[in-house]
Amino acid sequence: MHNNFSLFSIIVQNSVNMLLKIVKLSIIAAVVSVFAACSNNNLFFKTVKIPDEGWYKNEAANFNVTVNDTLSGYDFYLIVRNNNDYRYSNLFVFLNTVLPNGNKTRDTIEVVLADNFGRWLGKGWGAVKENKLLLKKSLQFPLKGEYKFFIQQAMRTDTLKGITDVGLQLVKPQ
Repeated sequence: MHNNFSLFSIIVQNSVNMLLKIVKLSIIAAVVSVFAACSNNNLFFKTVKIPDEGWYKNEAANFNVTVNDTLSGYDFYLIVRNNNDYRYSNLFVFLNTVLPNGNKTRDTIEVVLADNFGRWLGKGWGAVKENKLLLKKSLQFPLKGEYKFFIQQAMRTDTLKGITDVGLQLVKPQ
């Protein structure tokens, strides 16, 4: 009987070790594929941390994007991260753009951050949620050169608390 128990425990131990190896390899493969997928298709990705004291209405997050390819289309995303200190269910921002030729545009954008019951939307564990809003699908830049983007909060308060980061992402569609 003792030999049967030893054989059984060896089989169980070998099975557990093999399962652990499979899980480790699966995690490594998933991480590598995520990094490979993210890095190959991004023309631009940057977030700017908003000061803990709040986002003053006259302060803008700045982003400079160099565009060399005017034929390809890029999905253009606005990224907003908020925490539980944010008092509203939405956020209005101004997106100011300066094109390489000096022309300027200004768009007003609403980002919905919570549902009708006050539950935060977006992804993330814990207190910070990230919302990724598609601004334009397959955006083709009209000119080569440096584009300057400025994001300002457009809420009716001088200093906005609870927005932790804002950012832009340009991704080549797959």
